[in-house]
Amino acid sequence: MKIITLLTLSLLFILQLSSAQIDSVRFTNGQLLVGEIKSMEKGVLVIETDYSDSDFEAEWKKVIWIRTQSNFMVDLEGGEEYFSNIYSINDSICKVTTPMGLVELMEPSDIVYLKPYDDKFKDRFSAFIDLSYEMTKAKNLKRFTTRSGLGYQAEKWNSNFTISSLMTSQDDAENIRRTESELNTRYVMKNWYSIVTFSTLSNSEQQLNLRFNTQLGMARYLHRTNKTYWGIVLGANRNVEKYYDSSSDRQTWEGYFTMELNLYDVEDFTLLFSSSIYGGITEQGRWRSDTKLDIKYDLPLDFYIKFGATLNYDNHPIEGVSTTDYIIQTGFGWEW
Repeated sequence: MKIITLLTLSLLFILQLSSAQIDSVRFTNGQLLVGEIKSMEKGVLVIETDYSDSDFEAEWKKVIWIRTQSNFMVDLEGGEEYFSNIYSINDSICKVTTPMGLVELMEPSDIVYLKPYDDKFKDRFSAFIDLSYEMTKAKNLKRFTTRSGLGYQAEKWNSNFTISSLMTSQDDAENIRRTESELNTRYVMKNWYSIVTFSTLSNSEQQLNLRFNTQLGMARYLHRTNKTYWGIVLGANRNVEKYYDSSSDRQTWEGYFTMELNLYDVEDFTLLFSSSIYGGITEQGRWRSDTKLDIKYDLPLDFYIKFGATLNYDNHPIEGVSTTDYIIQTGFGWEW
């Protein structure tokens, strides 16, 4: 009876080992970490182990040797993308295998993104939310801002949705309402990717009831490493504007150019800057610009503090409306 029990327990143990994903990583200081790699993005490796209640996070630039059991989405600095396991030959060279059976050699530092290929559906999502509220006795000023987002990462494409709003009220002044949202989907093709974007803007300061943009463009990474990426987008935009005064409504086609810069290996700081310029095609002589800056500082337990600024410019606004509008937001938030 004891022999049967022992055999049963041994079989269960073997089955558990065979079903568990075992990945190994060695660092410049010689430490070997064994567990399940959850991701590597923006220069940070996340790995889960059996002997820790929470996931380990480590700097990818300190990894010299890696071996994975299952397949990963592997992105390189040069824009190449593979779906393969990773096998280090020595402390400086590792290999991946292409679907055609070809072996590609690289250094760990060449890898800029890792994600398990067989992730569960729910694990492909990411989200964040932050809130800010201000109240002063002077003129009974009240100000409330929100920012939130949801993202999904698939094998060859990703999609992100963000929305932000501002509501301000005070005595002897009109209420201010501003809501902005954006949904974009990207399909990656080496260093190039196509992008489709739908965005909306409602802004009482510009007497804008709704601006709806539909954009189609091609983008390219000019520089992409484990510390930063810098990219540009060139495309066309369908701009539909509905104002409080319906006689001022517009429908135009525009060409647009966007530049985006992201820095994410500056201690606990992250910086994102983007600027888009729209030139009129059907309404010649008109041009607009949207510029955004986000700075985030990470706190323990996935909390953070954030500063954001947005500037909108239109050289041909409707009568009685300023050419510029801006919003500055500070807040405290949490992400997962």
